[in-house]
Amino acid sequence: MTPAKRRALFQKLYELDPHPKTELNYQTPFELLVAVILSAQATDKGVNLATAKLFPVANTPQAILNLGLAKLKSYVRTIGLYNSKADNIIGMCRQILELHNGEVPHDRSALEALPGVGRKTANVILNCVFSEPTMAVDTHIFRVANRTGLAHGKTVGSVEKGLLAAVPAEYALHAHHWLILLGRYTCKARRPECWRCPVVGECGYRPKVKDPAAASAPVTGSSGGRASSQGRAKRA
Repeated sequence: MTPAKRRALFQKLYELDPHPKTELNYQTPFELLVAVILSAQATDKGVNLATAKLFPVANTPQAILNLGLAKLKSYVRTIGLYNSKADNIIGMCRQILELHNGEVPHDRSALEALPGVGRKTANVILNCVFSEPTMAVDTHIFRVANRTGLAHGKTVGSVEKGLLAAVPAEYALHAHHWLILLGRYTCKARRPECWRCPVVGECGYRPKVKDPAAASAPVTGSSGGRASSQGRAKRA
């Protein structure tokens, strides 16, 4: 993908959603940290359902420790891998209290030293809480980066490095949110909805997928078909 196409791609995503945000619900940095730990191999919707009950009861490191492991598990048991995630959250709470005065640290090394926190989680916290232009590469971003041609790579690390180099500086802060939303709702894994993609003109994916509804609809003229397709377009 050329630099001009990369810039045009992010300009279009910016115009559609100038200030994208994570779909995890939270009020404090600590709540976001807990939610991101819970979100591994789980949906944001499922995490939000669990934290909507947990956070009113315990939303600080000390409050979760007071709650205890067994009770914490009862709040998050609907989330995949909840046993190990609850163990990590308890360990994370202890470490934040002992080493960081109860505050989420603004330091990559300190974040990644917390139980349950890897590079992707640290990137989310650094971006959403501390406004650093990081790239939290999940399955959606990995797919979108390779499919569009923004950054090719066989590992999460190589794609992260490629995207950090490819994204124009003025779009770097929100780039990972735009790409996640694009992958989650439009550039899907099994059947990308190219017919309503806002950046289809910049994308390097060659076997563009056509609108199945348009293909089965009666022919009414070329202009009518285009109008119908545009009318179905949704925000990525």
